[in-house]
Amino acid sequence: MSPFFSSRWVPCPDHVTELDGEGLPAGFRAAGVAAGIKASGDPDVGVMVCDAPDATSAARFTASGTQAPPVLLCRERARLDAVRAVVVNSGNANAATGRPGFENAAKMQGAGALVAGVSEDQVAVCSTGVIGVPLPMEKITHGIVAASHALAPDGDAAFSAAIQTTDAFEKRARLQVELPSGTVAITGQAKGAGMIQPGFATLLVFAQTDARLSAETADLLLGVCVKRSFERVSVDGQLSTNDTVILQCSGASGVAVQPETEDELRFGEALDALMRQLALRVVHDGEGARRVGRVVVRGGEPGAVSEVARAVANSPLVKTALYGGDPNWGRIIQAVGAAMPGTAPLPVDIAIEGVQVCARGGVVPHDAAALAEAVARDEVEYEIGLPGDGAETEVFFSDLGHEYVTINADYTT
Repeated sequence: MSPFFSSRWVPCPDHVTELDGEGLPAGFRAAGVAAGIKASGDPDVGVMVCDAPDATSAARFTASGTQAPPVLLCRERARLDAVRAVVVNSGNANAATGRPGFENAAKMQGAGALVAGVSEDQVAVCSTGVIGVPLPMEKITHGIVAASHALAPDGDAAFSAAIQTTDAFEKRARLQVELPSGTVAITGQAKGAGMIQPGFATLLVFAQTDARLSAETADLLLGVCVKRSFERVSVDGQLSTNDTVILQCSGASGVAVQPETEDELRFGEALDALMRQLALRVVHDGEGARRVGRVVVRGGEPGAVSEVARAVANSPLVKTALYGGDPNWGRIIQAVGAAMPGTAPLPVDIAIEGVQVCARGGVVPHDAAALAEAVARDEVEYEIGLPGDGAETEVFFSDLGHEYVTINADYTT
């Protein structure tokens, strides 16, 4: 397996060690099985169980106005600060399915509670796949039972496989984290390749740790890390109905992470690095993506830099130029202008891979050959300067090529 921390934009913290192979933090078991939801026969039902009775957790969900029944169920019927089990199916999103969809999500929650031996309100339910198709509940129920028999401390790879849809590769990591109070472990699994947009995207993300965190600390750290990772990515500018991120803490290591301590700072750095690299893996997948871009916008007001960054990241012209390794910065300035309409010329600065190509809205002489070589790399960075000081943001985005069209044109057929 290639190193998890493969991007120059997300260095591995000095106190974090990347571990190979499979294995969850102490107190967790997981499994993934094929229940027949996917016509391919690939794994499609996963179960993650925390055996610690006093486990804590935190969660974040999509901001979509058409949230899927699993998301609604979790928000209405789950104790999101004490999730002990997560039940997931892929191949069917159980979205836009109305009251029957909510009832099916409740059945999944009930089955998960039964096999995990916990109360129903300690079970989170997630689904991903095609929208607008009723869940095949008999297959899912049988899959949950089958997964319960396969639960194992090293079941993270099988669980990771079961949550994938159009993913071209798994997004999974195991980290060992040295804290002043002791050593803890953090693992993470994610799925996502298309329908990805800040706020956040068609993704499911699960993280587990044997550190002991209060529910308040877990919620604070997860919220900060999600804002810096999954809310800063885009593949196609499309917001999903099912996005869910869940952090579970077993406390089985005996190492307590207290608020406002060096332990909290270092644990937060490790969780942040995990989430940011998982988010970048989602963008790298990007349903046929060839390259990943990072757009950094500085100056002006917070709202303005955010609008400009999203306009550049979601521009089909910018994305196709990225795909082709084309240093056509005119597409970037066009996207900036569209995000900030006005009658006066905008004194914008643009640099690509450190090469300034535009200053105060005008072209800057530069080495075109060196720039063309730079944009042919796997990762390309764009820096944009707006009038004013103080605000800054970033968005990671994938290119747009032929394979994306093929995958999505044939998605339900």
